[in-house]
Amino acid sequence: MAGADPNVLRELEAKRLEFSEVDLPRFQTGFPPQHLLLTLLGDFWTGRREPLPSAALVAWLSEFDVNEAGARAAIGRLAKRGNLDVVREGRNTSYRVADRLVELLPYGSLHTQSFGYSRTGWNGQWTMVAFSIADDSRRVRLRLRSALELLGYAALYDGVWVSPYPPNDRLEATLSSYAEVSCTVIVGPVEAGDNRVSPASAWDLAPLRALYDRFISTFGPVTMQMGTMSDREALVARIQVAYRWFVIATVDPDLPVELLPNDWPRNAARDIFVDLFNELGPRAEARVREIVRRFAPELTERVTHNRTAQGTSR
Repeated sequence: MAGADPNVLRELEAKRLEFSEVDLPRFQTGFPPQHLLLTLLGDFWTGRREPLPSAALVAWLSEFDVNEAGARAAIGRLAKRGNLDVVREGRNTSYRVADRLVELLPYGSLHTQSFGYSRTGWNGQWTMVAFSIADDSRRVRLRLRSALELLGYAALYDGVWVSPYPPNDRLEATLSSYAEVSCTVIVGPVEAGDNRVSPASAWDLAPLRALYDRFISTFGPVTMQMGTMSDREALVARIQVAYRWFVIATVDPDLPVELLPNDWPRNAARDIFVDLFNELGPRAEARVREIVRRFAPELTERVTHNRTAQGTSR
């Protein structure tokens, strides 16, 4: 069973906190145009600062049956959020990935590609954060809860949050930033008993399983069609599967396998993602290049696509 590079995991954990501070559109059902465009940029325009003509971005989104008005509205909203910079030359309008996002956009792709490796060898040690906040400090409580969630903790009780991973500098920095909070951090095993609550119960896995099951039922059949897809169909399928996998990677707490049910569907889902993402990459890139060539031929050769490692269950 493959394993992720520990250095990559540490980098992703650090970048996740920075990425959470970017004003991104909220996740929705379906395939929202703003997220489709961010996924396209993260896949085929990672790390690039050259502006792309607005017409090219509109044409990208038209591949997903987004009409021109909807595409321009999505582009405008991303610019308003500070994710895209407007570049005007005479009557021509282009968009450049904003400075802050150009450094963090690769995180989305890297997280998507690296997520799903099973974490094994858990030592049974839990980290518990117990805190007390005055009743009139509701906003502080909400901010602290959100911060702990970003660090991978879950609420066992209202003032007791848990993680199966050891505390780190980011937890210390988070807790130290709340002067109003009285807290204690405890690390150790938890004794089982008939009347004891397992820390693992802090996570409700049922909604997450539903996400995985929906992912498998949606994209599993697509793997059977890969060999007959056109370049356009390859682009649409690749971006849709990448976006859906990123949503899962964002909400999955990535618990050790020792805390998951034996029939947990993550491995099967990751294999589907890897198959589609890798197999469709060259044809999807060819389609993106074709579109860019129509509006900015000098940028065509700068289009590339990402690749991911093999799946987990083979």
